[in-house]
Amino acid sequence: MNDLDSLASGLALAPACLVQVQATQGSVPREAGTWMAVFADRIVGTIGGGHLEHQAIAEARRRLAGLGGEARQRYALGPALGQCCGGVVHLGFEMVHAADLAPGAPLRERLQPLRHPVALFGGGHVGHALAQALAPLPFALTWIDSRDGIFPVPPPPGAACEHSDPVHLAVPALVPGTRVLIMSFSHAEDLDVVAACLRRQREQGDLPFIGLIGSQTKWATFSHRLAERGFAPHELAQVTCPIGVPGITGKEPAVIAVAVAAQLLQSLETAGAQS
Repeated sequence: MNDLDSLASGLALAPACLVQVQATQGSVPREAGTWMAVFADRIVGTIGGGHLEHQAIAEARRRLAGLGGEARQRYALGPALGQCCGGVVHLGFEMVHAADLAPGAPLRERLQPLRHPVALFGGGHVGHALAQALAPLPFALTWIDSRDGIFPVPPPPGAACEHSDPVHLAVPALVPGTRVLIMSFSHAEDLDVVAACLRRQREQGDLPFIGLIGSQTKWATFSHRLAERGFAPHELAQVTCPIGVPGITGKEPAVIAVAVAAQLLQSLETAGAQS
């Protein structure tokens, strides 16, 4: 269950005070939009922990007790607050009830986390580990394989599982902006998916990351075969192989999954810096 579902479940029983980061300056624990909900007996979410969160919880519980206060408050993260980040956080406080999270309600839309689409081709050991690793991260996963019965039941939270045979025919249907990870059970399937991604890039240019599992030797072989299919060097340069942040050499599925998830997060930071 994600934080929004937990909030909706809690609001069915009692109101809460929603605390949301509205604006920031300088070095701060969390970015604007981050939220937590304070109930009389529990907390859902976090705005970064530490003394800032401790004071915000106390302020929220004052409001739960019926005491008023400004809707927006400023917190300087200096010695007076017991934190040395040096930045400033502006927090918004508002009472919320079950009706505020009804389908289509503005608050539900405001609290819905931004999730970037990822297509994972392959339901092997690394694919399973990666699907689990991506579940709590800001990604919306489409998990694709050509084999039946390959996906876990139930699937990881937030994952949409699709069967496609041949598997590369799923590429044209990916939503624009999808980051693609290719790790099927077959090198032939991998090659076809890479080729389909490059054709889409040639026509639409809307896949910000194409990652292929494997070694430099595998990529050398794939590069030769893709060149024979008519792809130019600048097109091949759009493929990342091997995948995963540099410096992590472990081959265990969970280790590879962490390295690849970190690389996807890096790609988000890079895209944000360039926009």
